[in-house]
Amino acid sequence: MLENKKIHKKHNYLSKDRLQICMLFLPGLIVFALFTVYPIIKLFIMSFYNYKIGKLGHSVFIGLENYINVFTDEISRYAIVNTLLYGLITVPAQIIIGLLVAVFINNISKGRVAFRTLYYLPVITSWVIVSVLFKYIFQNEGYLNYLLVNVFSLTNESIKWLETRSASLFVLSIIGIWKGIGWTMTVFIAALTSVPHELYDSAKVDGCNGVKRFFYITIPSIKNTILFSIVMLTIGAFNTFTPVKLITNGKPLHQTEFVLTWMYKNAFEYRNMGFAAALSFLIATIVAIITIIQFKLFKET
Repeated sequence: MLENKKIHKKHNYLSKDRLQICMLFLPGLIVFALFTVYPIIKLFIMSFYNYKIGKLGHSVFIGLENYINVFTDEISRYAIVNTLLYGLITVPAQIIIGLLVAVFINNISKGRVAFRTLYYLPVITSWVIVSVLFKYIFQNEGYLNYLLVNVFSLTNESIKWLETRSASLFVLSIIGIWKGIGWTMTVFIAALTSVPHELYDSAKVDGCNGVKRFFYITIPSIKNTILFSIVMLTIGAFNTFTPVKLITNGKPLHQTEFVLTWMYKNAFEYRNMGFAAALSFLIATIVAIITIIQFKLFKET
């Protein structure tokens, strides 16, 4: 009888604990459902409609037409290819340079704080300020052309950095690399501190030089951090908006559009919400596929 009472009391305590835990989680779940789950579901539904804001009754169901339009739209192809090229350039560059900088800072005895601050400053600088600054530097009458033409006399006329697709992508990639090195450096410095020094000491005794220690100890030891950085930087590349909007705004002839700028224009300038929703889900699918491939490639290495 006493044992049954004890079991019953224990069951009541567990039930109360579970109820309290559920009550603690409930506000967060409600916020998550309202501001994350519901918008995703709503956006998915919108992608099948010729959606009109504020006129729900006039939104016409058109099935897969928005998705077909995304695949057949030339500017969408430009936007997707430009974003992929931007990612293929900036992600490896940020990983390589950030890792080398992290190894350098991790191995020096003096000036670590100064170097960390110097490399991290671009990360905390506003994208708007950086974009306006680089636009001033690379425009036809900008500072870079002034140096090339008037100071160093390397060319007789200004280079049109922001008036061709290839040159504009080069400028945007430079901005992305410069802005992101500090973040990758910080992540890799944190990872390097967890690598046991005994491994390096043993490698030195075995006659391994610095390059071999880097490739056979450092990189395998922080492989998971490298994967995390690649995934996050890839997602960041597909989220690039501000520098494109402020520097090129898709010019010339929409040839420098990125997925977010083209999505923004369709949604808020052309009021083509269904098309923008379909494009967003297509890009989410592409990012998911790239992420899965990255995970599989790293598991095999």
